[in-house]
Amino acid sequence: MEELNENTPLFAIGVAAELAMMHPQTLRDYDRLGLVVPGRTGGQSRRYTMRNVAQLREIARLSAEGVSLEGIKRILELENQNSELSQRVRDLEQALANELMNRPGARIFAAGDMGVESLARGKRPTRHTEIVVYRGR
Repeated sequence: MEELNENTPLFAIGVAAELAMMHPQTLRDYDRLGLVVPGRTGGQSRRYTMRNVAQLREIARLSAEGVSLEGIKRILELENQNSELSQRVRDLEQALANELMNRPGARIFAAGDMGVESLARGKRPTRHTEIVVYRGR
């Protein structure tokens, strides 16, 4: 089963329009202009994501502030590019961390009363400072 997230196409146009507080025709116009492009089902029905709905709300806010549709389109393009690049950086950081941890000699282990734990180089084992009170009879 596919994991649900902000980019999962869930909402039909009527539901997305209601969530964005817009008329469905406005969403069709924005799709035609390339402002917010929803996914499509096999039958070519539009399916909007939570991210699309947030973008629609942002369009309404920017429009109310007097930003032109061309300006809004550029802002959304830059926000989408920023989001994609941020995700790419997170993916590369994770890949680098995995690579460093899988190098021979990169992992160190410590054993204690809580079992064995893997440590990164230069890190100390976790200290367990719980207090246990024992009262005899």
